[in-house]
Amino acid sequence: MPKLKTKKALIKKIKITKNKKVTRRKTGHNHYNSKENGKVGRAKKGDMRLSKADEKNILKAIH
Repeated sequence: MPKLKTKKALIKKIKITKNKKVTRRKTGHNHYNSKENGKVGRAKKGDMRLSKADEKNILKAIH
């Protein structure tokens, strides 16, 4: 049976930290950002951690 390929699209969308936490970019970055106040814009800049159930599935998919 051949080896399974790594999900390349998934790897581009997430980042895995040293302690195997999976982070992703927050939604709503693309347009309509000039209407928002600075507090909302700064809050969007941080990455967001996925739930533990999703982390488990993603780590299984990429390894």
